[in-house]
Amino acid sequence: MRITRTLALAATAAAALAVGTVIPAAGATTLDDSVPSYQEFAASTYRDVDGGYIVNGDEVISDKGELRKFYDLLVGPETPTDGLIVNTVNGADDKWSASQVGNLTYCVSTKFGSRHADVVNAMASGAALWESASSKIDFVYVSSADGQCTTRNKSVLFSVEPVQTSQYIARAFFPSSPDRQQNVLIDDSIWSSGSWTPTNILGHELGHTLGFRHEHTRPEAGTCFEDNNWRPLTPYDSASIMHYPQCNGSSDDLSMTNSDRAGAVALYGN
Repeated sequence: MRITRTLALAATAAAALAVGTVIPAAGATTLDDSVPSYQEFAASTYRDVDGGYIVNGDEVISDKGELRKFYDLLVGPETPTDGLIVNTVNGADDKWSASQVGNLTYCVSTKFGSRHADVVNAMASGAALWESASSKIDFVYVSSADGQCTTRNKSVLFSVEPVQTSQYIARAFFPSSPDRQQNVLIDDSIWSSGSWTPTNILGHELGHTLGFRHEHTRPEAGTCFEDNNWRPLTPYDSASIMHYPQCNGSSDDLSMTNSDRAGAVALYGN
């Protein structure tokens, strides 16, 4: 339910050198035993001195996110491609009502000081990731509440507040969380988290506020198990915005995938 510092400093180990990796041309209809999985392809693709990936002999791909796009363009997405899971409480989905999910009001504390506008912008762009997935989802910024932006302010559903901690970059809550915990807390390290942009970090956290769990708690990840209190909305996705990369994730930029969008629609509708 929180992005840890190890997430922000995600996997930097060099991939094994294997210049001769071959995958089929675009238009291939199936992935058989002769075609590497994305994980195998990424592991066998040469990583250059500047961290880029070399494909087609001498073409550079800047990062894992772009490498995944390159792979998908050639062979099509692996199956299953879609993945998102929802938290459950006593066997029931932990989600907002249809009326509430369309009015997720929040404030941004003025205690962010000179970073206040940056947080406002990052929250808006992080929220837009989910809003673009489902028209039912609407995060509403209430600037008039910023001066008294705490969980005690009943003019908003949740607050966005600064915190000083070495334990996490940001943390959020689930719909079922008690009122006193319905806030998004952000440490200053969000501005220095390498490939993790504030937009994607807050997109991940806002995924929790919608009820979505860490994708890596699923058995397919093979590590980072949390608990079994979740229901699958779609099949497993190692590149999900809700999947920590150091937990056998296949994306290192915490970006939203088509899989995540499909999961949002599955829970809240188009």
